[in-house]
Amino acid sequence: MGVMKEYRVAVVGATGMVGRTFLKVLEEYQLPVKEYVLMASKRSAGSKMTFFGREYEVQELTQTSFDSGFDIALFSAGGSTSAKFAPIAAAKGCVVIDNSSQWRMDPNVPLVVPQVNPQDIAWHNGIIANPNCSTIQAMLPLKALQERYGIKRVVYSTYQAVSGAGRKGWDDLENGVRGFVDGQERPLEKFQHPIFNNCLPHIDVFQENGYTKEETKMIEETRKILGDPQMRVTATTVRVPVFNSHSESINVELEKPFELPELREVLARQDGIVIQDDPAKDVYPLAVNATGHDEVFVGRIRRDESVESGVNLWVVADNIRKGAASNAVQIAQRLIAMWNQQ
Repeated sequence: MGVMKEYRVAVVGATGMVGRTFLKVLEEYQLPVKEYVLMASKRSAGSKMTFFGREYEVQELTQTSFDSGFDIALFSAGGSTSAKFAPIAAAKGCVVIDNSSQWRMDPNVPLVVPQVNPQDIAWHNGIIANPNCSTIQAMLPLKALQERYGIKRVVYSTYQAVSGAGRKGWDDLENGVRGFVDGQERPLEKFQHPIFNNCLPHIDVFQENGYTKEETKMIEETRKILGDPQMRVTATTVRVPVFNSHSESINVELEKPFELPELREVLARQDGIVIQDDPAKDVYPLAVNATGHDEVFVGRIRRDESVESGVNLWVVADNIRKGAASNAVQIAQRLIAMWNQQ
């Protein structure tokens, strides 16, 4: 065996909510990296961040940022930044793992959840897309069910945390709580309506067909990751007054009949899933328990008796970790393992 190569990695958008979690996850995963460079927009450049116990100065992301030769860049800086800078980085021989929605549906870009379709990493052309947070967590149980029983139809109803809307979304909920306590109303920074004491059936922008962009993302990304462009999928995505971790009710109609005990086994065996399902003891996945973890928690597993072979699942995961940062770092981990085998 040759000497393990040590890699150079850029973290783009390092100062944002997901960017900061990238740093935390990278510290935990200990990839064979000899140098990290943190980058952000001009506005955040120059700020100092502690990473691996030492202080880093955030560099400004520019046209020439990748000239010095990087192996991997983890991008979490929004779609327009990715549209402009990911191709520049890729042209310099750097593999971009992008957290925005910019490249997800591009047929030349793999859309990857490492426990579900790691084989798709291999055909990248310099850019690999990280799926939408609400899609990522759903893919683990759906992949397991698809392989064993085949999937006819999926119905998503989501209960999504405000951290998915970034710092300002978080602030809207926090300000709402404070306002409720002290009787002082504070202006909204992110949402169209108060999120405190409320549910907003409105994530991202509305489209002509009445679906929001978030709902459309879930539908299209599910088909792409599971490799079934005709799969029947529908979604209603809702922002709820929870700080972190998305919860989802997933109704699945299967092609083949199933017995519940075996179906549970199939889910339990899926890499990355933890079953929490003991209703007699009030055990089921909860947002507060999922926060800080990389696993996807599945419970409330029960037959849908209104169709031939249907099942209902309650699926919860940390949307900033597994739904964004950890998934991207896990892609980087697989990519490095692939390179080390070559």
